Amino acid sequence: MAYPSIAIPGQPLGPASQYLSGPGTHVQNLLLCASILGPVVEQAAQGSPKTSSKKTGYVPPLPTLSVQRSAHSSSNDTALTNVLPEVGAVVLARVTRINPRQATVAILVVGETVCSDEFQGLIRQVAALVQDVRATERDKVKIFSSFRPGDIVRAQVISLGDQSNYYLATAGNHLGVVMATSDGGNTMYPISWKEFKDPVTGTTESRKVAKPF
Repeated sequence: MAYPSIAIPGQPLGPASQYLSGPGTHVQNLLLCASILGPVVEQAAQGSPKTSSKKTGYVPPLPTLSVQRSAHSSSNDTALTNVLPEVGAVVLARVTRINPRQATVAILVVGETVCSDEFQGLIRQVAALVQDVRATERDKVKIFSSFRPGDIVRAQVISLGDQSNYYLATAGNHLGVVMATSDGGNTMYPISWKEFKDPVTGTTESRKVAKPF
């Protein structure tokens, strides 16, 4: 599996059999996962192949995957600090609170750039003809069955909004919740365009699910 350029906490990066765990990552269920938000960096394999057995031959050295924190030490500090969401930009955001009319989110990533500061955004449930949550079945949309606090969502900036919030939309197949934690505290996986499943308890929860890339 190809690892993402930007990782969010808990996101699988690849099989632990193919990569070594570097800073900002951990191994869970035989998968290398991100522990923090940031860009994924691969370090080339070092050392010589190790002989394992006559049957398997040798084990080649493995590359190391790391996740960097918001890259203040990079030469591109100014660009990272000054990045602002623009209309049409795809962002990753964390849901901070919800009410029957809207979900409030903290924008963490704009395009491929990790934000050094969080920006606040809103995903609104407004009149039926202008829903920002789903492109279809708009009359059935409910915020509480689409998002939960703590969810990581992929959304698109549709308006610069007011002085406090950017207006976002998830009305597209590739937009919506990309990572969710169950009420039991377990990382869930999507089973349909409107449900996630807890791998431990087997229970399902409703979400507006983003189609994987």
